[in-house]
Amino acid sequence: MAGAAATRVLLQAAGKASVVRAAAAPASGLCSCCILKTGAYCTLAPPPQPSAPPADMKSYLWTRYNEAKKVTKELVPSIMSNLLNPDAIFSNNEMSLSDIEIYGFDYDYTLVFYSKHLHTLIFNAARDLLINEHRYPAEIRKYDYDPNFAIRGLHYDVHRALLMKIDAFHYIQLGTVYRGLSVVPDEEVIAMYDGSHVPLEQMSDFYGKSSQGNTMKQFMDIFSLPEMTLLSCVNEHFLKNNIDYEPVHLYKDVKDSIRDVHIKGIMYHAIEADIEKYICYAEQTRAVLAKLADHGKKMFLITNSPSSFVDRGMKFIVGKDWRDLFDVVIVQADKPNFFNDKRRPFRKVNERGVLLWDKINELQKGQIYKQGNLYEFLKLTGWRGSKVLYFGDHIYSDLADLTLKHGWRTGAIIPELRTEIKIMNTQQYIQTMTWLQTLTGLLEHMQVHRDPDSQLILQEWKKERKEMRELTRNFFNSQFGSLFRTDQNPTYFLRRLSRFADIYMASLSCLLNYDPDYTFYPRRTPLQHELPPWSDQLCTGTFRIPFLQEMVQLK
Repeated sequence: MAGAAATRVLLQAAGKASVVRAAAAPASGLCSCCILKTGAYCTLAPPPQPSAPPADMKSYLWTRYNEAKKVTKELVPSIMSNLLNPDAIFSNNEMSLSDIEIYGFDYDYTLVFYSKHLHTLIFNAARDLLINEHRYPAEIRKYDYDPNFAIRGLHYDVHRALLMKIDAFHYIQLGTVYRGLSVVPDEEVIAMYDGSHVPLEQMSDFYGKSSQGNTMKQFMDIFSLPEMTLLSCVNEHFLKNNIDYEPVHLYKDVKDSIRDVHIKGIMYHAIEADIEKYICYAEQTRAVLAKLADHGKKMFLITNSPSSFVDRGMKFIVGKDWRDLFDVVIVQADKPNFFNDKRRPFRKVNERGVLLWDKINELQKGQIYKQGNLYEFLKLTGWRGSKVLYFGDHIYSDLADLTLKHGWRTGAIIPELRTEIKIMNTQQYIQTMTWLQTLTGLLEHMQVHRDPDSQLILQEWKKERKEMRELTRNFFNSQFGSLFRTDQNPTYFLRRLSRFADIYMASLSCLLNYDPDYTFYPRRTPLQHELPPWSDQLCTGTFRIPFLQEMVQLK
């Protein structure tokens, strides 16, 4: 995700420049204009003859460094004129909305968004359950919810009680491993894991859960942010007070307490009692649904939330007639089991929330149904294959089975996306990221110089690069950085997002910016062996960073 705008401008600029510079190459074969401040030669010109290294390597390297910095500074205005759109829809797979006849939606964090007060409510309620029902020390009540501590997609080592960020290749991002509320030194992490790689057999199961001997749990749900914070706070209290405890028991107790906040209705009752405090009212939700209805699209809702809770929220954000917009409404679906369990039949819920015993032979508009399963849903509706597009915020529970087993199209709602893009559009971020990539390119090209003076300078550059990486992380989250990137690699979260979502966006309101027949075309991003020759000459070395182009999107 990081540096996408910089990459795009550098690509365009270098593409044009390479043609001009090659045409101007002198007869000697050395394209003086194509050295690009790095000492590299233009691949479009004849290869240069071997020459002795400069007599003064210090002056040579620092001259290249200063010239590269100057070029980077000159690039920033061009990049600033070509920013990313926070309200855009981004595509992983080609998809035309003209082919979509039926739109499906999750409820929480898809149709409805919650205020910052909700996570505080969940944290406090689960903390009190730990104290009152699991006999945890009352002193943990002094810990308050910190909305800036954790991000989604993190992994938790259940046996070692460590919260961390892992990339798409199962490597831990050093500097993002936390025991309690304190970062674990890199040396200790490397000693514990015999490096920084987490083997596949230790990773969580398909749905991100820690089970069957797996030690890692991945937190993919937005509702899991309070859970991660509570785990860290209780760990911190035990560590600071030298209290001996079993990390596996702590993980299970916190997990059960968070679950009980939902199952016992604590969260639901609090939201219904003060709906204006907890639900972010937005006319865009009704506008999106109305637009789809006006174009003859069928719509359905499948959610794990209970009937009265959904009804209260939808009346608030859409209106009393919200059910008229949906052809089918299913509550307490128990996703992801809903997509796999063929045994549970649907039950009708009457106006008073009472379950009826009737056999369900059809799913009627205006009615609310509970439980059921997708196979029965497909049989009763006939809504199969790529004419269906389903939106949800949970990559595993909402989207994975639908795209892998049933061929539905999928759309991921990622609220964090809008915030991250706005950060990426700031001048400070662009300046930092452009220079970081330039410095990486310098290191890549200049590493051939093995003399002692050069190696000392390269070590200085490596230290600066490490410091800039930490600075870049702090733009997003001081502890864990961006949701989408670990240094140069995609996060494990992004890997799953790219696999299970055809399109993704910050909110459903982004659909209002597109025609109902719009076709989403993912950018053809070059593979490492497909890169054009002149890209090697970029002093930034941008194109050697894996998957960087995958996140490049135009306004």
